[in-house]
Amino acid sequence: MASKRDQIKMTEEEVLDLLDHERVMICATNGKDGFPHLMPLWFVVREGTIWAWTFAKSQKVRNLERDPRATIQVEAGEGVYSELRGVMLKTEVKLHHDTPEVAALGEEIFTRYAPPGVEELAPEVKAMVAKQAEKRVAMEFVELERATWDHRKLGGVY
Repeated sequence: MASKRDQIKMTEEEVLDLLDHERVMICATNGKDGFPHLMPLWFVVREGTIWAWTFAKSQKVRNLERDPRATIQVEAGEGVYSELRGVMLKTEVKLHHDTPEVAALGEEIFTRYAPPGVEELAPEVKAMVAKQAEKRVAMEFVELERATWDHRKLGGVY
């Protein structure tokens, strides 16, 4: 008989579906004082890899420059334990500083989070993203290890 842990593991397709539907990930970096630094981020998935952007002078970036390890989590399900599902990834973060590359990621992120029905970003949004890209970095979260859970697979039996 499979363990409960094995029963709730998500497949690659289930993980990608979760990442496609959920909109916020929590990113934990290692603070210089030894405490985790947790922050919410918008993200996109490129060929199975999670990417996000942030300001180059942010605490996240300072932490990642010192120690490139981060743990990220995306979860879903509210209020009822039997509905909880999610993915946690231990990652090594590659920081990308090239402004055109950062701008392209920013446009991709803003496109993903645009209101329903918006297929293309308005010129003023593209200009705002390009301006912000000068002060931002792209973060590529290279997966090292994964844990997933989907309590719905237990059918309410624990």
